Amino acid sequence: MTQAIRQHLIDPEICIRCYTCEDACPIDAITHDDNNVVVDAAKCNYTMDCIAPCPTGAIDNWRYVTEAYSLDEQFGWDELPEQADLGDDAGTLGEAIEDDIGELIARAHAGTGGRPVAPASAENPSINLFSRSHPAVATVQGAYRITDDDAGSDVRHIILGFGETSFPVLEGQSVGIVPPGSREDGRPHDIRLYSVSSARDGEKRNGNNIALTVKREDKGLCSNYLCDLKRGDKVEVTGPFGSTFLMPNDPNSHVVMICTGTGSAPFRAFTERRRRAMPGAGGKFVLYFGARSPGELPYFGPLKKVPSSLLEQHLVYSRLPDTPKEYVQDRMRKHTDELSHLLESDRTHIFICGLKGMETGVDEALADVCRAHSLAWSEIKPRMREQGRYHVETY
Repeated sequence: MTQAIRQHLIDPEICIRCYTCEDACPIDAITHDDNNVVVDAAKCNYTMDCIAPCPTGAIDNWRYVTEAYSLDEQFGWDELPEQADLGDDAGTLGEAIEDDIGELIARAHAGTGGRPVAPASAENPSINLFSRSHPAVATVQGAYRITDDDAGSDVRHIILGFGETSFPVLEGQSVGIVPPGSREDGRPHDIRLYSVSSARDGEKRNGNNIALTVKREDKGLCSNYLCDLKRGDKVEVTGPFGSTFLMPNDPNSHVVMICTGTGSAPFRAFTERRRRAMPGAGGKFVLYFGARSPGELPYFGPLKKVPSSLLEQHLVYSRLPDTPKEYVQDRMRKHTDELSHLLESDRTHIFICGLKGMETGVDEALADVCRAHSLAWSEIKPRMREQGRYHVETY
């Protein structure tokens, strides 16, 4: 009988050809041509270093085969092949294969709490409509600084219009921006992902446009490109991407949003969606938003105009003069009663977005909230993830 092997593959339908996996692979097992990014089975030894950098999850695919798919076969794919029925030729695999896959998935998602699931009431998103080879061309309709001029963070609100091109997005999805030019080695620049900060019906209602929230980074290729755009400039856009970090449509859902800096982008979209479509929603809508100071908090001015009946706001600052530092997790610990009640409800959804590492402090705060009320966060968190009610998106 033939021994089955586990082969690591990349889903060409989801892959955005950003090549982060190729850069991350320490053994050069990943390569690409003009069509696909692929994994060389002869080299791959499952280091898993490529899993976390992938922004879409395309890298996280596996098949059991008796003969590995060749590079030429993978280069020609438009979609992944189904798992073949190996039958008797593969020997008695059964539960051993399932256990092996389970162990592999656990390693791939170590530290994230498991594979994410979309909220049950979220609409089915459109994904991967536009690619690097076939981008949507958008026109800049507006570009505004949304942090104080003297603030350390230069954050811009950029509006992109698609004209006659349909570009459907849902709240929580991202788009890819194709920076012009190429690297020194002649390869195209990596596509950069940005969360959409407008509701599904547009920055302007039914305007077929979207908004992005972009922080200018020192020597940041794409962020500087976007922040320097002027009205009328053209931008190549790919996507949309993301099928799980989605706003629930059920107006009775409780939504707790926790973010820092430009991590506020999807939550601005969430808030606009609820304001437009569910103004009388029965579910609580709560925002914990951290920044160094009010001047560095994106959308500070507009946020102050959002009524408390729509959004419960906790704006938290870590660099106010003559004031102790406070972070979002510190403020959460001051609301243990409210949060514990929400955590006990199966209608509660938690979304975390911001700089990588912030999820650790938030997770510890939620554990403290539970301990204070004799709840077990170690049981609640995995249940919420399995039900599509706990989502983390950090960068």
